[in-house]
Amino acid sequence: MANAQKLIDYFRKIMSLTAYEAQVIADSIRTRTYQKGDLLLKEGQIATECYFVLKGCVRQYYMIDGEEKTSNFFTEEQWVVSLHSFSQGLPADHYLECIEDTILVVGNEEREEEMYRANSKFETISRMVLEKIMSEQQALQARYVTDTPEQRYLHLLDNNPALVQRVPLYQLASYIGVKPESLSRIRKRIADRNKIKRA
Repeated sequence: MANAQKLIDYFRKIMSLTAYEAQVIADSIRTRTYQKGDLLLKEGQIATECYFVLKGCVRQYYMIDGEEKTSNFFTEEQWVVSLHSFSQGLPADHYLECIEDTILVVGNEEREEEMYRANSKFETISRMVLEKIMSEQQALQARYVTDTPEQRYLHLLDNNPALVQRVPLYQLASYIGVKPESLSRIRKRIADRNKIKRA
């Protein structure tokens, strides 16, 4: 029930739920545990599942000229959805990898429809979740266009500082669009500036 409660609490931030509606969610969810290094999706596969992170971290990356290019990280209380593939039944152009031991709520179209039949309110919640996911992805894409790598790193420090400690340096560097040695220089510049401010 503890795992179900995390998802129920998440939905309650979006919309109020009755005790019955919360129980429908608790009864319908399925959780799965993954090991560090497990792949949820490979390039070329069609996504048939979506995920809600209860514990752990999932990385999205592309393979470009034999090199991994990290495009996103998903941690607790975030949705992992390959939108283009899941909604349109098209082959994915990226990978989803657990970079820590991870516990996920696993959803699919059939389970989604069951919840809709149980209560139409879940359709509204689902739409609002989808809008939130799309808004977050648009904001992420905008930062890649408008921000420098240093600004992207500072945004990460401000909004998800724990992630910086959880993710390997080379993956963080790829995520903000630089080589690891460039990220090391960015971190040193930030640390030096902070020292001057404190002096």
